[in-house]
Amino acid sequence: MAVAIENNKTQTLDSFLPPEMASKAELVGRKKAGMGFWNTFALAILAGAFIGMGAVFATTVTAGASGHLSFGVTKLLGGLVFSLGLILVIVGGAELFTGNNLIVMAWADSKVSTGKLLRNWGIVYLGNFVGSLGTALLMLYTKQFSFGGGAIGLNILNIANGKVHLGFMQAIALGIMCNALVCLAVWLCFSARTVTDKVMAIIFPITAFVAAGFEHSVANMYFLSIGWLVKTNAPESFWQAIGKSAADYTDITWGNILLKNLLPVTIGNIIGGAVLVGLVYWFIYVRKEMHPYDPQAHRH
Repeated sequence: MAVAIENNKTQTLDSFLPPEMASKAELVGRKKAGMGFWNTFALAILAGAFIGMGAVFATTVTAGASGHLSFGVTKLLGGLVFSLGLILVIVGGAELFTGNNLIVMAWADSKVSTGKLLRNWGIVYLGNFVGSLGTALLMLYTKQFSFGGGAIGLNILNIANGKVHLGFMQAIALGIMCNALVCLAVWLCFSARTVTDKVMAIIFPITAFVAAGFEHSVANMYFLSIGWLVKTNAPESFWQAIGKSAADYTDITWGNILLKNLLPVTIGNIIGGAVLVGLVYWFIYVRKEMHPYDPQAHRH
């Protein structure tokens, strides 16, 4: 499909094909790895805040829903609205650690050094944490956790509590599945030519990972931070409203947040995004000696 534009030229509206997507992914990876520290860090803070906004939306929508909707429908709604986070990252422009796992495609093609790859991941991970924690602090001061008779705060606490009780290998596996879907969403966006294309490419993979209960390290930076903040700062009136006490959530500690969740989930995210998506598509579409669209590869 094509449309007429100025100078009697035409511009196609068809989506990019996978080989073109791979070339675009590699180019984007090179640009990301070469970006200066402060721009990278600022954009990473934005991404942490954007994912936090998606988490706020999901926490609000699913609060109290278990008594009225089935488990699956509640999770579906949470995943659908959580998609806001990646839409803001992709369309608005930000640096997200999990999506940046795809820089491995440029690394595998020797276009990005190992040092630059790890530098980007380190800066972005830290910036995402700052953005997520900042969003959690702001949300604490809004006292939104007390809305609905404390239903939102109870949901926040239960989400965080569930995350710190995952087994180490379970958290890695859930992280693998999560970032496979997140990076597939980013990969699909490389086929897009319009904002609508990008939004539609994002919604289903992100809804799927949230609905299935998979674990996203940057989302967890918000979920776990706000859980700890509510646990340690909520007034007595809140605890009375939900019929609980801080003693019911003693395992929501920074030690458990970092070691029992963020560490294994981050490991899983790297495997799922960098290996199962990035390196697989590099192997298929970028690796020169076996490139299926390069006639030179099969000449002899």
